[in-house]
Amino acid sequence: MTMDYLLVLCSLWLHMASAVEETLMDTKWATTELAWTAHPETGWEEVSGYDDAMNPIRTYQVCNVREANQNNWLRSDFVPRKDVLRVYVEMKFTVRDCNSIPNIPGSCKETFNLFYYESDSDSATETSPFWMENPYVKVDTIAPDESFSMLETGRVNTKVRSFGPLSKTGFYLAFQDLGACMSLISVRVFYKKCSTTIANFAVFPETATGAEATSLVIAPGTCVPNALEVSVPLKLYCNGDGEWMVPVGSCTCASGFEPAMKDTQCQGECDIKDTQCQACSPGTFKSKQGEGFCTPCPPNSRTSSGAANVCSCRNGFYRSDTDSPDNACTTVPSAPRSVISNVNETYLVLEWSEPRDSGGRDDIFYNVICKKCLPERGMCSRCDDNVDISPRHLGLTQRRVAVRNLQAHTQYSFEIQAVNGVSNKNPYTPQFSAVNITTNQAAPSAVPTVHLMGATASTMSLSWLPPEKPNGIILDYEIKYHEKVSNNDQGEAIAHTMTAQRSSARIEGLKAGTPYVVQVRARTVAGYGRYSSPADFSTNLQSDPEKSLQEQLPLIVGLATGGLVFIIAVVVIAIVCLRKQRNGSESEYTEKLQQYITPGMKVYIDPFTYEDPNEAVREFAKEIDISCVKIEEVIGAGEFGEVCRGRLKLPGRREIIVAIKTLKVGYTDRQRRDFLSEASIMGQFDHPNIIRLEGVVTKSRPVMIVTEFMENGALDSFLRLNDGQFTVIQLVGMLRGIAAGMKYLSDMNYVHRDLAARNILVNSNLVCKVSDFGLSRFLEDDATDPTYTSSLYFTLTYSFAYPQGGKIPIRWTAPEAIAYRKFTSASDVWSYGIVMWEVMSYGERPYWDMSNQDVINAVEQDYRLPPPMDCPTALHQLMLDCWVKERNLRPKFSQIVATLDKLIRNAASLKVVTSSTHSSGASQPLLDRCVPDYTTFTTVGDWLDAIKMSRYGDNFLNAGFASFDLVAQMTAEDLLRIGVTLAGHQKKILGSIQDMRLQMNQTLPVQV
Repeated sequence: MTMDYLLVLCSLWLHMASAVEETLMDTKWATTELAWTAHPETGWEEVSGYDDAMNPIRTYQVCNVREANQNNWLRSDFVPRKDVLRVYVEMKFTVRDCNSIPNIPGSCKETFNLFYYESDSDSATETSPFWMENPYVKVDTIAPDESFSMLETGRVNTKVRSFGPLSKTGFYLAFQDLGACMSLISVRVFYKKCSTTIANFAVFPETATGAEATSLVIAPGTCVPNALEVSVPLKLYCNGDGEWMVPVGSCTCASGFEPAMKDTQCQGECDIKDTQCQACSPGTFKSKQGEGFCTPCPPNSRTSSGAANVCSCRNGFYRSDTDSPDNACTTVPSAPRSVISNVNETYLVLEWSEPRDSGGRDDIFYNVICKKCLPERGMCSRCDDNVDISPRHLGLTQRRVAVRNLQAHTQYSFEIQAVNGVSNKNPYTPQFSAVNITTNQAAPSAVPTVHLMGATASTMSLSWLPPEKPNGIILDYEIKYHEKVSNNDQGEAIAHTMTAQRSSARIEGLKAGTPYVVQVRARTVAGYGRYSSPADFSTNLQSDPEKSLQEQLPLIVGLATGGLVFIIAVVVIAIVCLRKQRNGSESEYTEKLQQYITPGMKVYIDPFTYEDPNEAVREFAKEIDISCVKIEEVIGAGEFGEVCRGRLKLPGRREIIVAIKTLKVGYTDRQRRDFLSEASIMGQFDHPNIIRLEGVVTKSRPVMIVTEFMENGALDSFLRLNDGQFTVIQLVGMLRGIAAGMKYLSDMNYVHRDLAARNILVNSNLVCKVSDFGLSRFLEDDATDPTYTSSLYFTLTYSFAYPQGGKIPIRWTAPEAIAYRKFTSASDVWSYGIVMWEVMSYGERPYWDMSNQDVINAVEQDYRLPPPMDCPTALHQLMLDCWVKERNLRPKFSQIVATLDKLIRNAASLKVVTSSTHSSGASQPLLDRCVPDYTTFTTVGDWLDAIKMSRYGDNFLNAGFASFDLVAQMTAEDLLRIGVTLAGHQKKILGSIQDMRLQMNQTLPVQV
């Protein structure tokens, strides 16, 4: 909610004014005799007088205190009710103190009574109604706050009484004196009402109060012009004091309209025009109903009329069908660049670079159009279906294809088109780059092993033998070389190439003392052959072995210094370890010590090793000025506050959409530290599959963490929303991205602890990124989220005490982490296997409706999740590898990435699907042991109860499945028909049915 909108709402609530009083009768302003009816005539007497401001007034007096048994009545004129249900009577009067009157009998009074009488017409006479309590209705006995004596001025008392409910046309007031000396100065009759008001862009009419003082009268509301209801019904309550309360429902401005910034206070009657939704001015728009204001048209769009809810794209620019009106208009990309072709007989590899101009979009795809050319006719036509373009020829995301089954000695033309989400809106053919090739005979075979003949500080001399099968005359050799990259280095070395006419070469311009990787291939008229196997060679540290000691001295000093630093580090580590052992906590390395242990390698630094956590925030997270951040809408709630979508505009950079986590008001120092620790962790990571931190706001309120915005949200809910909509290759691509991000974290020695599909975010290009760093470690033990179970629970289960507390997501956590809190990259690998299962099952809950204790027992008994429906066997086997009980036998994330890459390259391996209904990493599936022999059950209901599916007992009986012979014939369609709609429950029941069939020696297939 923007600040401007809050100001509008605040001003709207100023309409909730105090009660309004409407007068029905007031004797104060009478200019002639009131001529009320008095009984008897010797009682009340009308007298002219003056008020405090010396204005003439008409009053009634009575003072027959010396005569006993007084019963003097005074009745007002007829007062029309005006359909109100309850009225108020304000009486101003004076009463003389009986003690100040000498020689009076004991019948002197200092009070009087107020009555009323309802009538449908002004029909009262001097004798009717009778002067008694019935038919008159008594309201109250009125006593003064102060009385007066003869020696002092009379003190005016003011009393207000109300009565109701009223049902007739009008009423009379009656005052009964029983022996007082008093003066009735003025009488005012009025009622209360709630005045016309506007709240939440809805108008509520003037409303009279209810019949009782505690009544609440409902007033229906209507939206102001150009506003629409957000929630219904629209109503306010008018209480007995004439005040509005408890607003229900609201309206917001329609698309194309925004709240008018005007003074919206009402004086008396409200003017709806003062609080209205005004049309967006030309050049601005508002795409949907809501509380926001009109904004300028996005780039490359315009509107010339007011009240626009969309800005039209300029010529040559478009929006895709999935773009919202808030998106900028974009155009088609330029042609791909630098197309490289590599022909080997009838096999072709095409590679290219991305377009110079993406058209302003990220969703770029590529099409490869194959054409076969006939030189004698000078024309080309589309290739037939025999030509295989892998992985496909349309909708490519990678910039490389392999083309097979071409005809030998044939000319082909390949067009590489770049398209994006708006290319289908463009009436013209997509821009493309073309390459012409001619197929040939076999290229030469691979060059045998390369040998190093000699090396200096900057050169290497190489030699090799010609290929065993040159398949023609060798034209030249290509030598490719690059610096060898260590496993800890996240970058990629730049490769260089050179050519040689003979089977030897000298490479110059190299770095001293540096290892290089060298490969060689031969070229004939048929093209290049395969590269030789990579060979590792190093240049010398120095080129002249006769260098003086002075020249070698810096190297010696450097080595000595490094050794000294290493020794100091070891000593410091030993001291830290001893100190932590004395304190009874686990030993951890700080950032400085880790840098000594692994020089040159980037290692994760726990922000809690800093004495001042703010220092870690300053070191790893960039501070953003609050003026650069604009919150647009709340999209969720986090552990520490709200999660919003907004925009970030840094100086010199284009505006981007971001996600903003805010810290709720009233936070403690610990909550602020734990909140910002995520930024201190995230700021250390830089990988395309890790959520990117843009910066933090700590010098303003609220405190914020700003990250890149992931349009498709959490992976689990995204998959459930798009169940069955993706190919296996797309799902494996998502898994590959997650594994690559986790490999990066593992290489940095960071353990996630809470890897799950709910903590993976997905952008508009289906790129998956790991998120939610460190927060699960700080959840309070009294949290109620069943996903996480506190260590206290496991103290009761396993008798292991965890004094540091914390929460564990049972279904995703490795056994050793549950039992002993041994969190390592290997436990993250276990969690990754669960994520694989979530992805392939489109967000199904792991272990379905099993309790946490059941999950713990099942895993302990070697049960493993079965393959999801249509899950490739290779993927489920990888899951089982991740769930190996011995953590040292689980694959590393680097091996997982390599395995997924191999599966993606060999798509045929993903077509083999597991057909079993359940699977396990142990020798015997859990279901074979957990489901007893069906013959031990008397009824089908007993069997369902044993497999914890007793809720479906009536469904089975009502559908006629009352015997085990009939149950054994059931299929998934039968279960769906009788009301078993949850996929997890279907699989559980069908797995038990399969066991039942095995026990019956039946081989009927089970449909899963």
